[in-house]
Amino acid sequence: MNDLDAEDRLRFEQLVLPHVDAAFNLARWLLRRREDAEEVAQEALLRACRFFRGFHGGDARAWLLQIVRNTCYSWLEKNRPREMMVEFDEELHPQAIATPESMAIANEDRERLTRALESMPPRFREILVLRELEGCSYKEIAAIMSIPIGTVMSSLSRARRQLCSALTSSYHKEAVREV
Repeated sequence: MNDLDAEDRLRFEQLVLPHVDAAFNLARWLLRRREDAEEVAQEALLRACRFFRGFHGGDARAWLLQIVRNTCYSWLEKNRPREMMVEFDEELHPQAIATPESMAIANEDRERLTRALESMPPRFREILVLRELEGCSYKEIAAIMSIPIGTVMSSLSRARRQLCSALTSSYHKEAVREV
């Protein structure tokens, strides 16, 4: 924060720093390893500080999360390029009836939900984390991910279906083991 004068430093602390937990949370879900998320979230905060003079108001949380997102994807491309290529094939996984939320609540099984989220491609994890865990609006998600709102809605729908499928599959595997 050496690049900022006292007034900008105070604005940065007031507008951006309250969202550090959300920044780490997004990085954690995108990268899946706490150590990587800590490193990338710190790098993203440094970038946010470096470019804070270019922030001219608006939603500071969405602005910071966009920087975190971009930093995460840059890190993934450099360190795990193969992971970026994985996409979900809807033809192989038919839509289940239960919703991800109802499965998680009904089974009270956070571990199953975590494993299911971690098994998803980064972009689907990202959109679910932004909407369901961080409570971002469609408009905020569109700004963070630099995509149209319609794409947010369709991607979120696909991500929810994939999560539901992963939870259903996990539930059936565990039920078979118990029998």
